[in-house]
Formats: sequence, C-alpha cells, structure tokens
Amino acid sequence: MRLPRPRLRRHPGRVAVALSVGALLAASYAPGAGAASAPSAADPAPGTGRYETPVVAADPANPTNPLAGRRWGVYTGTMEQSWRPYLNADAAWKKNLLAEIALRPKSKWFGSWIGERDIEGMVREYVRSSQAGDPDALVQMALFRMRPWGSEVCERLPTEAEKASYKSWIAGAARGIGDAHAAVVLQPDLLVARCAPDGGQAVAWLVAWATRTLSAQPHTSVYIDAGAHDWPPPSRGGAKAAVDYLVKSGVRAARGFAMNGTHYSDVRLEVQRAAEIDADLRRRGIEGKKAVISTSSNGKPFVFGAYDPQTERDNARVCRSATDPQMCVTLGIPPSMDPDAPAWGLPADTAAQAARVVDGYVWFGRPWLYNQADPFVWTRAYQLVRSWPLRPPA
Repeated sequence: MRLPRPRLRRHPGRVAVALSVGALLAASYAPGAGAASAPSAADPAPGTGRYETPVVAADPANPTNPLAGRRWGVYTGTMEQSWRPYLNADAAWKKNLLAEIALRPKSKWFGSWIGERDIEGMVREYVRSSQAGDPDALVQMALFRMRPWGSEVCERLPTEAEKASYKSWIAGAARGIGDAHAAVVLQPDLLVARCAPDGGQAVAWLVAWATRTLSAQPHTSVYIDAGAHDWPPPSRGGAKAAVDYLVKSGVRAARGFAMNGTHYSDVRLEVQRAAEIDADLRRRGIEGKKAVISTSSNGKPFVFGAYDPQTERDNARVCRSATDPQMCVTLGIPPSMDPDAPAWGLPADTAAQAARVVDGYVWFGRPWLYNQADPFVWTRAYQLVRSWPLRPPA
C-alpha cells in the first residue's frame, strides 16, 4: 500500500538532488564528442511525426470513447517540467532522448502550489498551447488540489475555509478548461484519504463536487483516481475497496476512473483490475464507466510494495537497459487511444477487456521527476528513454 506523505511540488527548483552517478551517466550516454545542438526547426513539431499518438476511431466495444478519433495535444511551455530541459539541451544526443518525453502528450499536474486567483488563467493558457490552434485536440491534465494531504490527511479533516478554497479553485479550473476537449485525472493517490479520521468522507464529498463541476463542461471527461492493481491489494479489499470509495467520490458523474498513476504495475493486471472495478460498479447499478491507465512507469512492471528499500519506492532505480534483470523502472506503452492494439502484445482475453473498459493508455505518472514529484532529473529521464523496451526507432 502506498504510504501518504507530503508532496514536493510547490517550487520545481527548490529541491537540490545530489546524484553522485550523474557525471558517469552523462559520459556513458554521450556518443563520442556529442556535438552541441540548439533546438532545430527540423525536429518533429509537437503532436506530429514521430511523436504523434496515432489517431484511431473508437472501438465498437467502446463506441463513446471521448479520447478516440482526435489528436492528442502536446503542451510546449515551462509549466511542464520536461520542456525547459529539452529546449535547453546543449547536445544532440541529450535533445533526442529528452524529446521522447517532452514531445509526447501527457498530463500536466495542477495543484495547491497554484493559487485560486491564478488557476483559471494558467489552465486556459495550458489549453491554448496544448491545442495549438486545433479546437478538437484533446488536452490532458491532473488536478491535485486537496488540503490537507500527504501524512496530514490522516490526522485531520479539511476546515471550512479549506473546503471553500477547494471549491473555488476547482471552479476556476473548470472555467479555464471551458469548452475544450479535456481528459482530467482527479486527485492522484486519492485512496490515501481513506486514512482520514472520518474514513475519507469529507474528501470524497469534495471530489464528488469537483467531478460534477468539471463534468458539467461540454467536453470534459473526468477520471477519478482508483489506485492500482496492487493498491489496495486483495488483503486490503482489492477492487471492492476502490469501488466503495469511487462511489462515495461521485463516480456516477464521471467518465470513469484512472489507474496506476504512481505505481509500476503490469498493464495486463491494470486492465484486469479495471474490468473488476467495472463489473462491481455495474452490480451497483453504475453503468458505462471506463478507465485510463498510466503506462509511463511500467515498461518493466513490479509490485510497488515489493521494492527494497521501502523508502525508495517512489524513486525506484531506473533500468540500466531494456533487459535489466533487476527490479527497476522504465517507460511503458506510449500514450495511445488504441488499448487493444496488437503492438502491445496483450493476451487475447486481456485485449478484449481493454477494448471494452479502457479509453486509453496515458502518461500521468512522472517517473522522470525526483520522488515522482519535483524537480525534473535529467539523468533519470535519459536512462528511462535509453532503457525503454518500446522505444520507437529513430
């Protein structure tokens, strides 16, 4: 089970990370002299060419999929932690590796480090940049605003002022989204709130309010965080525990639920858990809810709680290669609206489940950051790409 802890996202450059292997890694990546290179107009434009998520029609098993049949936009600006390192890369080999992350569609996290007065404008600017003039392009984001959070959520309930602030902030985010086509992951790691003194009821009520508010926008699809296949584990209630909290959190008003945002679980198991959640929801009279599964961190999957040392689970060692035999993290399936594509190598029964219950594989996990929070760690990013089993050919 994932342990709640404070998140370090307020100031991306505030945390100093000492990486003794940094110089060694940089030397091992540089091909020969590694000629310096500034960003070039010859690079694929965001959302086009090599980095484009192929646009496919909705599967007949999931005909209402709001993520299918449209381009997925890529935000190109400094609100995204990978953008500045990519833009400022001083060698061609660095830029080529960072492009695999910076130029792919993924979710920007918006949270409590952004004030109530600023959230509407920041979201609106993010939408504008991500769509790049195409009003039909899909924008992706994760909203992570709850207070208290981290270990504090286990110790006290939100105050009336915090509840009012949350609602004001969410309303601003909704106005910023406007009529854009948006996929919103709501409150990553949501299930930690079950440790609250009231069992998470106050947090669930706020998330339900946020779900209704965001879903009222004409083209916004809300996916409430539902943990991962290994969280809650069967010993802690498994899929039923996730469904219990999803129902409290207003999943009826959502498009569905989000999986594996901060874990490293096998996509096959994530599809299985999504199908279990869907079946339980239907037994409770809640039909048609779909999943998005984060595949940014599960190219070499493992159980979150099995990582040793336990204190490094959020910052697991990056794989040395695509065939590294040790427990390690690397990138998984690239962002895709085609969850049962043969390229993913899923067993036939899993592919059939994916076609029915999964809207898409998305990157809302962020393994290229320190401790899955901040700041961006270029040595991790380079090695994630170098060890990526599904890295597209150059």
